[in-house]
Amino acid sequence: MAVYTEVSDDALAAFLIDYDIGTMVAFRGIAEGVENSNYSLRTTKGDFILTLYEKRVNVAELPWFLGLMEHLSAHGVTCPQPVRGQDGEALRELAGRAAAITTFLPGVWPRRVRVEHCGPVGEALAQFHLAGRDYAPTRANALGPQGWAPLLANSLAGADDVNPGLGAELSHALPRIAGSWPLGLPVGHIHADLFPDNVFFLNSELSGIIDFYFAATDLLAYDIAVCLNAWCFEADGSFNLTKGQALLAGYNRKRPMLVAERAALPVLCQGAAIRFALTRLYDWVNTPAGALVTRKDPMDYVRKLRFHLHARGAADYGG
Repeated sequence: MAVYTEVSDDALAAFLIDYDIGTMVAFRGIAEGVENSNYSLRTTKGDFILTLYEKRVNVAELPWFLGLMEHLSAHGVTCPQPVRGQDGEALRELAGRAAAITTFLPGVWPRRVRVEHCGPVGEALAQFHLAGRDYAPTRANALGPQGWAPLLANSLAGADDVNPGLGAELSHALPRIAGSWPLGLPVGHIHADLFPDNVFFLNSELSGIIDFYFAATDLLAYDIAVCLNAWCFEADGSFNLTKGQALLAGYNRKRPMLVAERAALPVLCQGAAIRFALTRLYDWVNTPAGALVTRKDPMDYVRKLRFHLHARGAADYGG
Protein backbone atom coordinates (compact mmCIF):
# COMPACT_ATOMS: atom_id res chain seq x y z
CA MET A 1 0.00 0.00 0.00
CA ALA A 2 1.47 3.38 -1.00
CA VAL A 3 -1.45 5.81 -0.86
CA TYR A 4 -1.73 7.14 2.68
CA THR A 5 -3.18 10.55 1.81
CA GLU A 6 -6.22 10.79 -0.45
CA VAL A 7 -6.49 13.65 -2.95
CA SER A 8 -9.90 14.80 -4.19
CA ASP A 9 -10.52 15.74 -7.81
CA ASP A 10 -11.29 19.32 -6.81
CA ALA A 11 -8.09 19.64 -4.77
CA LEU A 12 -6.03 18.24 -7.63
CA ALA A 13 -7.64 20.58 -10.17
CA ALA A 14 -6.82 23.57 -7.97
CA PHE A 15 -3.27 22.28 -7.47
CA LEU A 16 -2.66 21.94 -11.22
CA ILE A 17 -3.58 25.57 -11.86
CA ASP A 18 -0.09 26.47 -10.62
CA TYR A 19 1.51 24.36 -13.39
CA ASP A 20 1.65 24.55 -17.15
CA ILE A 21 0.98 20.85 -17.76
CA GLY A 22 -2.64 20.95 -18.83
CA THR A 23 -5.71 19.59 -17.07
CA MET A 24 -6.33 16.18 -15.55
CA VAL A 25 -7.36 13.30 -17.81
CA ALA A 26 -6.71 10.36 -15.45
CA PHE A 27 -5.52 10.02 -11.88
CA ARG A 28 -4.97 6.89 -9.79
CA GLY A 29 -2.96 5.72 -6.80
CA ILE A 30 0.14 3.57 -7.26
CA ALA A 31 0.03 0.58 -4.90
CA GLU A 32 3.81 0.12 -4.56
CA GLY A 33 6.39 1.56 -2.22
CA VAL A 34 6.20 2.17 1.52
CA GLU A 35 7.32 5.72 2.27
CA ASN A 36 5.13 8.21 0.38
CA SER A 37 1.78 8.54 -1.39
CA ASN A 38 2.26 8.20 -5.13
CA TYR A 39 -0.20 8.83 -7.92
CA SER A 40 -0.08 8.30 -11.66
CA LEU A 41 -1.27 11.51 -13.31
CA ARG A 42 -2.24 11.92 -16.95
CA THR A 43 -3.00 15.41 -18.20
CA THR A 44 -3.77 16.89 -21.58
CA LYS A 45 -0.01 17.43 -21.99
CA GLY A 46 1.34 14.03 -20.95
CA ASP A 47 2.04 11.57 -18.12
CA PHE A 48 3.46 12.51 -14.73
CA ILE A 49 3.89 11.21 -11.17
CA LEU A 50 2.47 13.12 -8.22
CA THR A 51 4.14 12.41 -4.86
CA LEU A 52 2.85 13.47 -1.46
CA TYR A 53 5.60 13.22 1.13
CA GLU A 54 4.47 11.52 4.31
CA LYS A 55 5.58 12.08 7.89
CA ARG A 56 8.70 9.90 7.72
CA VAL A 57 10.26 12.31 5.23
CA ASN A 58 12.07 15.43 6.46
CA VAL A 59 10.48 18.20 4.40
CA ALA A 60 13.53 20.41 4.92
CA GLU A 61 15.62 17.93 2.93
CA LEU A 62 13.28 17.71 -0.07
CA PRO A 63 14.96 20.55 -2.01
CA TRP A 64 18.24 18.59 -1.82
CA PHE A 65 16.63 15.47 -3.31
CA LEU A 66 14.78 17.37 -6.02
CA GLY A 67 17.90 19.35 -6.89
CA LEU A 68 19.93 16.16 -7.13
CA MET A 69 17.38 14.66 -9.54
CA GLU A 70 17.56 17.75 -11.76
CA HIS A 71 21.35 17.67 -11.68
CA LEU A 72 21.59 13.97 -12.52
CA SER A 73 19.14 14.30 -15.39
CA ALA A 74 21.17 17.19 -16.81
CA HIS A 75 24.29 15.01 -16.63
CA GLY A 76 23.04 11.96 -18.50
CA VAL A 77 21.26 9.90 -15.83
CA THR A 78 17.77 8.84 -16.90
CA CYS A 79 15.59 9.62 -13.91
CA PRO A 80 12.42 11.56 -13.11
CA GLN A 81 12.72 15.33 -13.30
CA PRO A 82 10.83 17.62 -10.94
CA VAL A 83 8.26 19.73 -12.75
CA ARG A 84 8.46 23.33 -11.69
CA GLY A 85 5.33 25.43 -11.38
CA GLN A 86 4.74 28.72 -13.10
CA ASP A 87 6.39 30.41 -10.13
CA GLY A 88 9.55 28.36 -10.62
CA GLU A 89 9.00 26.23 -7.51
CA ALA A 90 9.05 22.42 -7.64
CA LEU A 91 7.83 21.84 -4.08
CA ARG A 92 4.42 22.93 -2.83
CA GLU A 93 1.59 21.64 -0.61
CA LEU A 94 -1.43 19.45 -1.37
CA ALA A 95 -3.90 17.82 1.06
CA GLY A 96 -1.78 18.94 4.01
CA ARG A 97 1.39 17.33 2.67
CA ALA A 98 4.47 18.60 0.87
CA ALA A 99 4.02 17.56 -2.74
CA ALA A 100 5.84 17.54 -6.07
CA ILE A 101 5.16 16.46 -9.64
CA THR A 102 7.85 14.63 -11.59
CA THR A 103 8.10 13.42 -15.15
CA PHE A 104 7.02 9.86 -15.95
CA LEU A 105 9.56 7.16 -16.84
CA PRO A 106 8.40 4.31 -19.10
CA GLY A 107 9.29 0.73 -18.20
CA VAL A 108 8.76 -1.89 -15.50
CA TRP A 109 10.96 -3.14 -12.72
CA PRO A 110 12.18 -6.76 -12.89
CA ARG A 111 10.16 -9.05 -10.64
CA ARG A 112 12.70 -11.79 -11.27
CA VAL A 113 16.30 -10.59 -11.48
CA ARG A 114 18.33 -12.18 -14.26
CA VAL A 115 22.05 -11.96 -14.93
CA GLU A 116 21.41 -9.69 -17.93
CA HIS A 117 19.88 -7.10 -15.61
CA CYS A 118 22.96 -6.84 -13.41
CA GLY A 119 25.51 -5.40 -15.87
CA PRO A 120 23.27 -2.46 -16.83
CA VAL A 121 22.52 -1.81 -13.15
CA GLY A 122 26.24 -1.62 -12.41
CA GLU A 123 26.74 0.80 -15.28
CA ALA A 124 23.80 2.95 -14.17
CA LEU A 125 25.14 3.12 -10.62
CA ALA A 126 28.58 4.19 -11.83
CA GLN A 127 26.99 6.81 -14.08
CA PHE A 128 25.04 8.09 -11.07
CA HIS A 129 28.28 8.41 -9.09
CA LEU A 130 30.09 10.20 -11.91
CA ALA A 131 27.20 12.55 -12.66
CA GLY A 132 26.85 13.51 -9.00
CA ARG A 133 30.40 14.77 -8.64
CA ASP A 134 29.53 18.36 -9.54
CA TYR A 135 26.47 18.60 -7.30
CA ALA A 136 27.89 20.71 -4.51
CA PRO A 137 25.30 20.36 -1.69
CA THR A 138 25.82 17.38 0.60
CA ARG A 139 23.53 15.30 2.80
CA ALA A 140 24.77 13.13 5.65
CA ASN A 141 23.68 9.50 5.54
CA ALA A 142 21.43 9.15 8.59
CA LEU A 143 21.37 5.38 8.02
CA GLY A 144 25.14 5.01 7.91
CA PRO A 145 27.21 3.32 10.64
CA GLN A 146 26.45 6.00 13.24
CA GLY A 147 22.74 5.31 12.88
CA TRP A 148 22.84 1.53 13.38
CA ALA A 149 23.30 1.35 17.15
CA PRO A 150 20.21 3.52 17.89
CA LEU A 151 18.14 1.39 15.50
CA LEU A 152 19.23 -1.77 17.30
CA ALA A 153 18.65 -0.25 20.73
CA ASN A 154 15.11 0.70 19.77
CA SER A 155 14.37 -2.77 18.38
CA LEU A 156 16.24 -5.08 20.72
CA ALA A 157 13.32 -5.80 23.05
CA GLY A 158 11.35 -7.42 20.24
CA ALA A 159 14.20 -8.95 18.25
CA ASP A 160 13.92 -12.44 19.68
CA ASP A 161 10.20 -12.47 18.93
CA VAL A 162 11.17 -12.21 15.26
CA ASN A 163 13.73 -15.00 15.54
CA PRO A 164 15.22 -16.60 18.71
CA GLY A 165 18.73 -15.31 19.34
CA LEU A 166 18.44 -12.49 16.79
CA GLY A 167 19.14 -9.77 19.34
CA ALA A 168 22.40 -11.38 20.45
CA GLU A 169 23.44 -12.08 16.86
CA LEU A 170 23.01 -8.47 15.77
CA SER A 171 24.53 -7.13 18.99
CA HIS A 172 27.64 -9.21 18.30
CA ALA A 173 27.90 -8.33 14.61
CA LEU A 174 27.33 -4.59 14.81
CA PRO A 175 30.48 -3.51 16.73
CA ARG A 176 32.57 -5.88 14.63
CA ILE A 177 31.35 -4.20 11.43
CA ALA A 178 31.51 -0.65 12.76
CA GLY A 179 35.01 -1.24 14.12
CA SER A 180 36.22 -2.44 10.72
CA TRP A 181 34.53 0.30 8.69
CA PRO A 182 36.96 1.56 6.02
CA LEU A 183 38.36 5.08 5.99
CA GLY A 184 39.78 7.07 3.12
CA LEU A 185 37.69 5.60 0.30
CA PRO A 186 36.17 7.89 -2.35
CA VAL A 187 33.09 9.77 -1.16
CA GLY A 188 30.27 11.17 -3.26
CA HIS A 189 26.52 11.14 -3.67
CA ILE A 190 25.00 7.68 -3.49
CA HIS A 191 21.53 6.36 -4.25
CA ALA A 192 21.62 4.06 -1.17
CA ASP A 193 18.42 2.21 -2.14
CA LEU A 194 18.91 0.92 -5.70
CA PHE A 195 16.74 -2.16 -5.31
CA PRO A 196 15.08 -3.87 -8.29
CA ASP A 197 11.83 -1.97 -7.75
CA ASN A 198 13.74 1.30 -8.25
CA VAL A 199 15.13 0.36 -11.67
CA PHE A 200 13.01 0.27 -14.81
CA PHE A 201 13.63 -1.78 -17.94
CA LEU A 202 11.95 -1.38 -21.33
CA ASN A 203 12.47 -3.86 -24.18
CA SER A 204 15.34 -5.46 -22.20
CA GLU A 205 17.13 -2.10 -21.85
CA LEU A 206 17.50 -0.16 -18.63
CA SER A 207 15.14 2.80 -19.04
CA GLY A 208 15.76 4.71 -15.84
CA ILE A 209 16.14 4.78 -12.06
CA ILE A 210 13.73 6.23 -9.51
CA ASP A 211 13.20 6.94 -5.78
CA PHE A 212 16.04 9.13 -4.56
CA TYR A 213 14.72 9.78 -1.06
CA PHE A 214 17.44 7.75 0.71
CA ALA A 215 20.22 9.34 -1.35
CA ALA A 216 23.08 10.79 0.68
CA THR A 217 26.76 11.68 0.61
CA ASP A 218 28.81 8.65 1.60
CA LEU A 219 31.31 6.05 0.40
CA LEU A 220 30.71 5.26 -3.27
CA ALA A 221 31.70 1.63 -2.74
CA TYR A 222 29.05 1.30 -0.05
CA ASP A 223 26.46 1.95 -2.77
CA ILE A 224 27.95 -0.95 -4.74
CA ALA A 225 27.57 -3.13 -1.64
CA VAL A 226 23.89 -2.17 -1.37
CA CYS A 227 23.40 -3.31 -4.97
CA LEU A 228 25.26 -6.59 -4.46
CA ASN A 229 22.89 -7.33 -1.59
CA ALA A 230 19.80 -6.30 -3.52
CA TRP A 231 20.51 -7.87 -6.91
CA CYS A 232 22.77 -10.88 -6.48
CA PHE A 233 21.16 -13.19 -3.93
CA GLU A 234 18.77 -15.96 -4.90
CA ALA A 235 15.50 -16.83 -3.19
CA ASP A 236 17.20 -19.68 -1.31
CA GLY A 237 19.67 -17.19 0.23
CA SER A 238 22.67 -18.16 -1.88
CA PHE A 239 24.89 -15.55 -3.50
CA ASN A 240 24.91 -15.76 -7.30
CA LEU A 241 28.53 -15.19 -8.28
CA THR A 242 27.66 -14.75 -11.96
CA LYS A 243 25.31 -11.91 -11.10
CA GLY A 244 27.98 -10.35 -8.90
CA GLN A 245 30.53 -10.57 -11.71
CA ALA A 246 28.10 -8.91 -14.12
CA LEU A 247 27.22 -6.10 -11.74
CA LEU A 248 30.83 -5.31 -10.85
CA ALA A 249 31.96 -5.55 -14.48
CA GLY A 250 29.21 -3.12 -15.49
CA TYR A 251 30.25 -0.69 -12.78
CA ASN A 252 33.93 -0.92 -13.68
CA ARG A 253 33.21 -0.16 -17.33
CA LYS A 254 32.11 3.32 -16.29
CA ARG A 255 34.10 3.93 -13.11
CA PRO A 256 36.89 1.45 -12.29
CA MET A 257 36.96 0.65 -8.59
CA LEU A 258 40.12 1.35 -6.64
CA VAL A 259 42.07 -1.59 -5.20
CA ALA A 260 41.15 -0.35 -1.71
CA GLU A 261 37.46 -0.29 -2.62
CA ARG A 262 37.59 -3.87 -3.87
CA ALA A 263 39.41 -4.98 -0.73
CA ALA A 264 36.72 -3.37 1.44
CA LEU A 265 33.78 -5.11 -0.25
CA PRO A 266 33.22 -7.74 2.47
CA VAL A 267 32.84 -5.22 5.31
CA LEU A 268 30.86 -2.82 3.12
CA CYS A 269 28.49 -5.64 2.21
CA GLN A 270 28.22 -6.53 5.89
CA GLY A 271 27.31 -2.90 6.59
CA ALA A 272 24.71 -2.79 3.84
CA ALA A 273 23.17 -6.03 5.09
CA ILE A 274 22.98 -4.96 8.73
CA ARG A 275 21.57 -1.55 7.75
CA PHE A 276 18.59 -3.14 5.98
CA ALA A 277 18.24 -5.86 8.61
CA LEU A 278 18.02 -3.17 11.30
CA THR A 279 15.59 -0.86 9.51
CA ARG A 280 13.35 -3.82 8.71
CA LEU A 281 13.60 -5.03 12.29
CA TYR A 282 12.77 -1.55 13.60
CA ASP A 283 9.67 -1.39 11.42
CA TRP A 284 8.70 -4.94 12.34
CA VAL A 285 8.93 -4.29 16.07
CA ASN A 286 7.68 -0.71 16.22
CA THR A 287 4.91 -0.55 13.62
CA PRO A 288 1.48 -0.70 15.31
CA ALA A 289 -0.94 -3.40 14.20
CA GLY A 290 -3.15 -2.14 11.40
CA ALA A 291 -0.71 0.55 10.23
CA LEU A 292 -0.45 1.07 6.48
CA VAL A 293 3.35 0.64 6.37
CA THR A 294 4.34 -2.56 4.61
CA ARG A 295 6.65 -4.52 6.92
CA LYS A 296 9.46 -6.60 5.41
CA ASP A 297 11.07 -9.63 7.01
CA PRO A 298 14.44 -8.65 8.54
CA MET A 299 15.66 -12.26 8.41
CA ASP A 300 16.17 -11.98 4.66
CA TYR A 301 19.02 -9.56 5.35
CA VAL A 302 20.25 -11.38 8.42
CA ARG A 303 20.89 -14.41 6.22
CA LYS A 304 22.77 -12.20 3.76
CA LEU A 305 24.81 -10.79 6.64
CA ARG A 306 25.87 -14.30 7.62
CA PHE A 307 27.24 -14.87 4.12
CA HIS A 308 29.19 -11.60 4.16
CA LEU A 309 30.72 -12.31 7.55
CA HIS A 310 32.45 -15.31 6.00
CA ALA A 311 33.55 -13.58 2.78
CA ARG A 312 37.30 -13.24 2.41
CA GLY A 313 37.65 -10.70 -0.38
CA ALA A 314 36.32 -9.22 -3.62
CA ALA A 315 36.63 -12.58 -5.36
CA ASP A 316 33.73 -13.86 -3.29
CA TYR A 317 31.57 -11.26 -5.05
CA GLY A 318 32.92 -11.77 -8.55
CA GLY A 319 35.39 -8.90 -8.39
